[in-house]
Order: sequence, then structure tokens, then C-alpha cells
Amino acid sequence: MEDLFAALESIVGPENVLRGSDKDPFLIDWLGKYRGDARAVVRPADTAEVASIVEQCSSRSIPIVPQGGNTSLSGGATPDRSGEAIVLSLARLNKVRSVDPVGNTIAVDAGTILSNVQAAAAAAGRYFPMSLGAEGSCTIGGNLSANAGGVAVLRYGTMRELTLGLEVVLADGRVWDGMTALQKDNTGYSLRDLFIGSEGTLGIITGAVLKLFPSPAARATAFASVSGPKEALSLLSAVRSSCGDRLTAFEFMTSECVDLVRRHVADARMPFDAAQTAVVLIELSDIDSEPGLTSRLEDSLAAAIEAGLVLDAVVAQDRSQAKAFWRLREGISEALVREGGAAKHDVSLPVAAMADFVGAADVAVSCACPGVRPIVFGHLGDGNLHYNLLAPLGMSKEDFAARCAGLSRLVHDETTVRRGSISAEHGVGQLRAAELVRCKPSLDLELMQALKATLDPRRIFNPGKLLADC
Repeated sequence: MEDLFAALESIVGPENVLRGSDKDPFLIDWLGKYRGDARAVVRPADTAEVASIVEQCSSRSIPIVPQGGNTSLSGGATPDRSGEAIVLSLARLNKVRSVDPVGNTIAVDAGTILSNVQAAAAAAGRYFPMSLGAEGSCTIGGNLSANAGGVAVLRYGTMRELTLGLEVVLADGRVWDGMTALQKDNTGYSLRDLFIGSEGTLGIITGAVLKLFPSPAARATAFASVSGPKEALSLLSAVRSSCGDRLTAFEFMTSECVDLVRRHVADARMPFDAAQTAVVLIELSDIDSEPGLTSRLEDSLAAAIEAGLVLDAVVAQDRSQAKAFWRLREGISEALVREGGAAKHDVSLPVAAMADFVGAADVAVSCACPGVRPIVFGHLGDGNLHYNLLAPLGMSKEDFAARCAGLSRLVHDETTVRRGSISAEHGVGQLRAAELVRCKPSLDLELMQALKATLDPRRIFNPGKLLADC
């Protein structure tokens, strides 16, 4: 392998081929759940260097694990324990290539951190709407790899909807230049869409052209209590009818979820005195005046209270209060970690089926593991629920861990029977690879394998992820 290392060092420089303890941070996911090994960590600076690295590895059938900000929630960017792969860190591909405020586009390297894309858009008087908890460290390439969603999908869509063009290094080292800014292109298959959501298994994304939008001049944020998911869905429909596409976010949390945050997150404050069954966080945004937008939201909630859909509601009077509302939502992941970790499920369902799913899943997991604690929250407006399970009080981590696979199968069964998906926005990675085989229709898997065989015949890209057990 010394000839490979010499070739890699000639491409990126010896200082960017990590072979000792300096590679360790790249071999473990940020949650500490997955740990692997690798021959080396290689850090290219541009697309040409990525292409040369892939060519060298391909000729030797050396596996490659692409890695961006290493914020995957499903082990998608962590190598396996064999030590056969190299980790290809795209962190140095971090340039904003161009911003076009007239065409409302921005072209960036795949290693550009999401918050830096947001800032570059803002500096040009535009808005890039993708927003999620890891935006200060996750990269655009990783967002594209998992087709990330975030809190504004309801209005702006996932990364797939936010992307016009891509640049991708293929398995033989050739570079597919699809960096177009076209809104319309009906000249054949959408090659771009093959790579978005493929988790680095078909090619390595090195650049992207993304959509921008006018910067919202006004926001209105409210926190409302409801009797349960069924009433939350009715409220969603009512707010959509009265506010139209101004509705940017509609987040759902059960009372157990909120109580968990209040216990573990010191600066989280509930705006209601009484205990609630469930709550929703609603946000509108627009280019119009803020008083008018706030008035519209207040009127919508007043009508919902009168109709019996809402038990109580508070509309934020300033940005500070709105931030406090969002702190309750954003503190969930932190609270789950402090509680001891959870069996996590990132499911997508037809919106109308969500309330039925929650009820059925609660019954199924409670029968299988009495005392298990569902912590349910998510993006109700786009059908994405994070249905997490905490161990029963008094049960050891080891005993609960032994039950988690069976509980996950129950959750996923309730998902698939409703024609849902077992991965909405976190990716399949290592975490859900076996369940994908069980839950995905066989013809879907056959077609996916055919694409893999065509684009990566030596199966060098991100082994052990997505199609690992197919």
C-alpha cells in the first residue's frame, strides 16, 4: 500500500494524508455510536484532487468513505472496522464559488458549512432556507447526501427541491459537470436526482448550485396547546387555509417531549402554566410588515380556539420570545442525550395518517416493552415524525439495548403499512441498512442495485451504507 500512500501524498501533499492518531476524529461519529478504522484520511482541496484520489483508489479497488461535517445521525459517514477504506474528507472544499442575486442562485463547494451558505446568501440580500440543528458544522455535501429536510420543508422543500445543479466525481475518476442553474431542463433523465439522497454510494458530490429566495422581512411565531396529534392536524389544515404559503414551520411535540426538555435544558421555559397533552410551534414568514403577519396569525389562532382545536396559545411579541419558543423545540436532542439516549426513528408518513400512526405505534411498543416512554416530535406539516423511545424507568441500558431492534421493527411495521418511509431526513446509513431490506419493496431494491452496479461496479463508494445488506 505504500505506492498508494505515495500517490495520494503527491496529489494532496503529505500533510493532508493522515495515517496516525491524527485520523482518529474522522473514525467516530459525533454521537460516539459508530467507530471504525481506515488506511488513511485524505483531505483534498478541490474537485480535481478528489477525481485523482478516486482514480487511484478505483484502480486498486480501495473503498472510499466520503465525509463532510461528520454530523450524520445514522452512521453514514463513518468507515467500518475492517480498516480497508480511506476516508475522503471534503472539509477543505469550502468555497462559495458565486452568488447570483438576479437569478437567485448560489454555487458552492460541497464542503461548505451550511451556516456559511446562509451568511453568503444574506450578504447578497437573499435567503437560503435550509435550517437544522447542526447548521454550524454540517456541510452542503452531507445535506445533499441525505437529502436533508430541516424545519422549513413545509414551505421551501428538502435539499432536492433546493438544488438546481451538481458536480460529481464518478467511480472511475471522471467528473460529471451538472453545475447548471436552469429551472427547466427536459432533455432526458434527471441525473442530478440520482446523487441527492444516495449517501455517497453512487458518486462523490463536490459542488452544487442552490436556489435562493427573497429574505423574509417579517416573522410571526406562536406556541399553542392541543389535545393530541389529531387536533394538531386539524389545526395545521386551518392555519394553511388562512395563511397560505406564509406557513413556514409547523412543529409538533407531545407533553412528554416538552417535560423532558424542561427537566434537562436549563434555559427552556414553557409559556403555559398548566400541563398540556401536546403542543405545536407555528411560524409564518413573509416579505410584508411584521404587525400584519402577527395579526394574521393571531386571527387564525383565535378562530381555532373558538372551533375547539386549540386549548391555549401565545403569539411571540418580539424576536426574543420567538427564540424562547424555538428553544423548547431545539432542546429536544440535548435532553434525550442527558436522559440516557433513545431508540431513534425518523419516519415519514402521509400527513393524514400521522395521528393514527402515533396511536398504533404507542400501543405496539407498550405491549412489547411495558413502561417504554415514547418521545414524539417532528415536522408535522411535511409528515416527518421523530418517534423516539426511552427505556422504562429502572431498566438498565443493556436490557433496553437488547430490546431496541424488536421495538424498531414494530415502529417500522406501523410505518410501512401506511405506505410511509423508515427514513425521512436522517438517511439510512448503517443504522437502518438491514431494516431497508425488510421494509423496501423488492423491485425498488432491485432497481437501486442496478443503479449501483452501473455507477459503481467495483462497489468502492461508502461500503456498508444504504444497500449494505441487499
